Amino acid sequence: MSDLTQLEYSRTQSTVTDSTSSDEARGLILTAAQAADDRKAVDIVLLQVSEVCYLADYFAIVTGFSNVQVRAISQAIADQVEEEWGRLPLRTQGLSDASWVVMDYGDAIIHIMKPQEREFYNLEAFWGHADRIDFSPAP
Repeated sequence: MSDLTQLEYSRTQSTVTDSTSSDEARGLILTAAQAADDRKAVDIVLLQVSEVCYLADYFAIVTGFSNVQVRAISQAIADQVEEEWGRLPLRTQGLSDASWVVMDYGDAIIHIMKPQEREFYNLEAFWGHADRIDFSPAP
């Protein structure tokens, strides 16, 4: 197979699976947001970054008010996503300090931050050109 043909084949295959993968990533990020809300996370922001970033399709940014709460939110997300989607994070960073925990699911990345870190790094402004996804916590 020539290089051009291989490239065209790869693009075709990627197009076929991207919508399914994107639907799953959207469901995963909504599950994570609900799990975070169940642990009293606040200011939950969901961003669809697939058009502006190659790292992932979706980001979630949530706030917890203490190291213990940040860890609890992270654990709740991991448990709920594993239960509903059968997936574990590829990587989780920041649990020891727990002022900013990042959970990487590949197509969805979740940031759990304390208020000081969230204000300082201001990820919403950095990714301000991404589409926001409406999330309403369950009553």
